[in-house]
Amino acid sequence: MKDLDWSNLSFGYIPTDYNVRCYYRDGKWGEIEVCSDEYINMHMAATCLHYGQEAFEGLKAYRCPDGKVRVFRVEENAARLQSTCRGIMMPEVPTELFIEMVSKVVRLNQEYIPTYESGATLYIRPLLIGTSAQVGVHPSKEYLFLIFVTPVGPYFKGGFATNPYVIMRDFDRSAPLGTGIYKVGGNYAASLRANNLAHEMGYACEFYLDAKEKKYIDECGAANFFGIKNNTYVTPESTSILPSITNKSLMQVAEDLGLKVERRPIPEEELDTFEEAGACGTAAVISPISYIDDPEKNKRYTFSEDGKPGPISKKLFDTLRGIQYGTIEDKHGWTRVVIG
Repeated sequence: MKDLDWSNLSFGYIPTDYNVRCYYRDGKWGEIEVCSDEYINMHMAATCLHYGQEAFEGLKAYRCPDGKVRVFRVEENAARLQSTCRGIMMPEVPTELFIEMVSKVVRLNQEYIPTYESGATLYIRPLLIGTSAQVGVHPSKEYLFLIFVTPVGPYFKGGFATNPYVIMRDFDRSAPLGTGIYKVGGNYAASLRANNLAHEMGYACEFYLDAKEKKYIDECGAANFFGIKNNTYVTPESTSILPSITNKSLMQVAEDLGLKVERRPIPEEELDTFEEAGACGTAAVISPISYIDDPEKNKRYTFSEDGKPGPISKKLFDTLRGIQYGTIEDKHGWTRVVIG
């Protein structure tokens, strides 16, 4: 293993030894290539640079106490990338190719997989870009699919701790019939200004209402929202938010733990009724929310009086992490051993 301070890693980029690449040319995918170069040589008129033909995914590899290395729900990431490909006119990456490349890049960089005790993980970033030269608005004819990895610590500095959010009415991350359901870079570019403003105001992240009516909960920054009340896990149903694999998993875990699950529109005023609330996604898993401020209404929705995560959020977090690390039975077959 590399000599890194595993317990104090930030959520940032650390170079690793290899990435893997595959090119789409003449209507078909080529062979997997192993590369040690961190840079991409491309045409200045590539469609990814001008017309946003770019998609990515995020997942993690976990070094487990039994000595094995596992990845979590990799087939779901492949399926979500395929959905994005259909949405922005790119060739779908076959599931088998996706899984083979994920497994290969993890094995090639296994010295960078953090120790179990550190709580850090190996972040896996698949990226698909249109590379053909084009000055008219048309889909590319050629594409590059690559995957790189980097060891990361917790997304928020405090790890599993509560964070404050602020409702931003002057910004929309995505529109109801737009690209919000796809994992494309433009959605994240659209959130940068609001996110920066939230940080300047002293909050961990911005909080979006629906773009159409500004009445319903949409997303917590780039993460999905969930609320807990009356032994029920409630999460928004919306046509403008990314279908989170973590949220999908948490809904199943909640059912397994005896909670009811509701996926439906959540009006803003319902925030007052939640006992606990959180943001969820691959990067943070669960980021419990301490409170959400609505400056326009001069209103604060509080979910943690003592600043600590709620008991149900903690149970959900511990259970999902246990499955990911192989310490709790994986009865749904979500994990895949890539290094035995």
